[in-house]
Amino acid sequence: MSIELKDEARRQAQICNSCRYCEGFCSVFPAMHRERMFADGDITQLANLCHNCQNCFHACQYTAPHEFDINLPQILAKLRQESWEDHAWPRGMGKAFHRNGTLIAVAAIVGVALLFWAARSLPAGGEGFYAVMSHNVMIAIFLPAFILPLVSLAVGLRGYWRTVGGTRIQISDITEAFGSAAKMRNLSGGHGEGCNFEDEDRFSQRRRVLHQMVMYGFLLCFASTSSGTILHYVFDMPAPYSLLSLPKLLGVSGGVILSLGTLGMMWLKTRGIPSLTDERVRGGEFGFILLLFMVSTTGLLLYLAGGTPLLESMLVVHLGAVLAFFLLTPFSKMAHGFYRLAALIRDAQVKRDNDVVTGSAGAEARLGKSMRQ
Repeated sequence: MSIELKDEARRQAQICNSCRYCEGFCSVFPAMHRERMFADGDITQLANLCHNCQNCFHACQYTAPHEFDINLPQILAKLRQESWEDHAWPRGMGKAFHRNGTLIAVAAIVGVALLFWAARSLPAGGEGFYAVMSHNVMIAIFLPAFILPLVSLAVGLRGYWRTVGGTRIQISDITEAFGSAAKMRNLSGGHGEGCNFEDEDRFSQRRRVLHQMVMYGFLLCFASTSSGTILHYVFDMPAPYSLLSLPKLLGVSGGVILSLGTLGMMWLKTRGIPSLTDERVRGGEFGFILLLFMVSTTGLLLYLAGGTPLLESMLVVHLGAVLAFFLLTPFSKMAHGFYRLAALIRDAQVKRDNDVVTGSAGAEARLGKSMRQ
């Protein structure tokens, strides 16, 4: 992580600590105000707690042309980006994707789709998709592509956890972090009015809603795949499934929500203020959104193409998009969800530890008072 960026973040954090005007905006400021000096791990933790809602920038009286030149959303965005790249494994892949994400995403989808097109010549058998490509071939391709990114993410998150000084996790830390992530609490603004991401004078919940659509749409699609796997292996009910089956209900609804959410995110990205983000990785952000959009939209088109001559070609494109998404997950912005969840867990830990210290100090004070009486 750049020494210059860390020093600049420390300078701005110390000024924010003196002002405290933005204390109620999100988790960053309470976490910041618990510290007096900021180690490298503290700065990394603050960067990953930030959701870049930009409310603090528009509320700040010390932004340019003031000599303090505060731009906390941008400096934290740059540090957050470098923390993902530093902890990515293999390390160089993170930087490559975030600098050239759209090109890499398109090349990966096309390249993998061509491999699947070639794999059509392997023996198949079955109905629906399995008439084009056998179940065993799909498993042989996707299982390593699913496991390897998980290993890569685990290595990166382990390094991040050490950097921020994480300790043993308790169930309460996880539940608090998941509760915050599920509600996108840090995108609701200090008073629940939302972000002024698009316009400094107007608050909106649009960014929060679109993030929730992407997250829940993806989770529904994942649940669809999981339920299909259970039906196949546990109940000996292989695909294809009817529209009213659990895999189809979850998959179609999740695909629609995810497609609309990613389209909305692309549109919203064009309306943001580049100077409040890390402009170096704009291609990577659009590349990540494009991957998710392709996964969801080709999945819906594949369902509509069932029983038509388009089934074969749509299956190849969809499998190419899905496999490219999995392979690039540790290096795309998809990783930010894992790091942000880790940051929220660490924040819950620190708050819990502070409550214990405060409670102990209060108990000692009450005991001392009772003894004096």
